[in-house]
Amino acid sequence: MSLTWKSRAFGIAFAAVVTALGLLANPGVGAAQSSREADGARLLKGALDLHFHMDPWTPGALNGQAGIADVRVARARGMRGLVIKDHNEPTAPLAYHLRQDIPGIELYGGFVLNLPNGGINPAGVEFMATKVKGEPGRIVWMPAGDTAKEVRASKNPNGPFVAVSRDGELLPEVKQVIAIIAKHGLVLASGHIPAEEALLLFREAKRQGVQHMIATHAFDLAGKMTVEQMQEAAKLGAFIEFDYRNTLEDGRMDAIRKVGPQYCFLSEFWTKVSAPKEYGGLEGVGAFAETMRAHGFTDRELDLMFKENPAKALGLAATTVSSAP
Repeated sequence: MSLTWKSRAFGIAFAAVVTALGLLANPGVGAAQSSREADGARLLKGALDLHFHMDPWTPGALNGQAGIADVRVARARGMRGLVIKDHNEPTAPLAYHLRQDIPGIELYGGFVLNLPNGGINPAGVEFMATKVKGEPGRIVWMPAGDTAKEVRASKNPNGPFVAVSRDGELLPEVKQVIAIIAKHGLVLASGHIPAEEALLLFREAKRQGVQHMIATHAFDLAGKMTVEQMQEAAKLGAFIEFDYRNTLEDGRMDAIRKVGPQYCFLSEFWTKVSAPKEYGGLEGVGAFAETMRAHGFTDRELDLMFKENPAKALGLAATTVSSAP
């Protein structure tokens, strides 16, 4: 028995020595991975995601949106907060309840002016602003998925849609929603409306005194803008939102540089988008930061787009949390 134990102990010790020698021969492998994860951790600490989809799974769906476990991941990463979004339901009530159960992270909701929410619905926006304790409702998105442009390009091109303007003029009910946003200090986001309509919206919002505006995913979908349109939106006071998931692709980094990182922010920090999805993976965010720096972006500019600009866009005090070691 003693001999067997000694042989086993010798084998374990020998394996440990071999492993150690292997690590010494390749010191960069583990170190590089650890450094990348630490970089991701620094960047996520204090970050705000203003586009955190928690739409429930639809029947037959193969891949869903975020769940409560992902909210807990965001808190564990030290993120400052999330704005919960659902295209078909107001999310201020959900944010209110999650605040009770998951302290230690700022949780907000919003209202998408889609058909299931009543379309352009001044009463719904007013309710969100005044009737939910703690005022978790912050962002009002124009239609997203139910715009005229999207419906006409869908499998049901003659289906109902949510109109925002007619003959180059915003509809009266849209102007009424803008007035409510201005009155209560809410945030106006363009949703998926076409770029020309978004600029019309921002001009009217500025005229009415809206202080916080967002050009939603300005490089994508039905609301895609040219760089010149992004620059005009920024001059009107809107922050330009880019989707973290595709920021490194197809000229988006160049667009950010031309608009100016001081006017842009990133959202939807999904580091794996296919099942099993991963939110805020440290190595993934660290690799993202490496690529952005290789493209000329500084740690200070990354901090702006992950932390300070989304805070300003939401009407919060910006806290400076450096990504530098």
